[in-house]
Parts: sequence; structure tokens; C-alpha cells
Amino acid sequence: MPLNIVYQRELTLNPGEFIDVLNRSTLGERRPVNDADRITAMLQNANLIITARVDGKLVGVSRALTDFAFCTYLSDLAVDETYQKQGIGVKLIHETKKHSPQAKLILLAAPKAVGYYPKTGMTNFTHCFLLDDINDLKIKEE
Repeated sequence: MPLNIVYQRELTLNPGEFIDVLNRSTLGERRPVNDADRITAMLQNANLIITARVDGKLVGVSRALTDFAFCTYLSDLAVDETYQKQGIGVKLIHETKKHSPQAKLILLAAPKAVGYYPKTGMTNFTHCFLLDDINDLKIKEE
């Protein structure tokens, strides 16, 4: 019997619920799940959250930041491992893109998910840059 999965945009998400699905998806390995303040800030500052729920239980989430006109950065795409391989991830991507149709959807793949995104029809780009520590920035002195 197919699952009754409800996809919807949510304006807020409970931090504990978010941490739980991150851990159940393995994305928790690369997110600050032990820092409640940081997780709370991540949720408060995201402006496009799409959820997938089964009987009210959060089984998937897309957390994005967007201007709704030019770019949407899909920062977190997490699906509970128990519910993976059922199309939930691609449906979350679809719902995210649907809410910002003019904007290009951009994401950085988690190492375990690099092979997943080409299967969804997304294009792989190699020209991405990351700055984690401000002290690594090379500012030319004049």
C-alpha cells in the first residue's frame, strides 16, 4: 500500500523535529545537531521550508534560502533513511522549485549524495567556491 505523504510549505519548523530528521537521514553528520541555538537560527533565517510528512511525522525536509527571483540555495535536503528510494527527495526538490519558479535552484551535495542528484535531472557544476574561515580570504593590501 503506497504511503500517504503530505508535502507542504511550512513557515516554521520545530528545531527538535528538524534535528531528528537530520539524524535519521545521515545529514546530521554534517550539521550542528548538538548546537540548539545554531539549529534554531538556521530555521528562523530560512525563508523556504518544504516538508514531507506521513501521519504527521516529519520524514523529509527541504530547507532553502531564496530571493524568489534569481536564486534559491537549497541548504538542506534530508529524507529519513527508512523512507528513502521512494521519490521523496526529488518531490521535495520539485516543491522547492515550484515555490520559486524563476530562480535557479542551487545546492552543494553531501558526499554520500553526490551520485543522487544527476539522477534527478540536476546539472553538475564544478565551479563552486567555499569560504569557511574569513581569515582564509586573501585581501590585497594597497
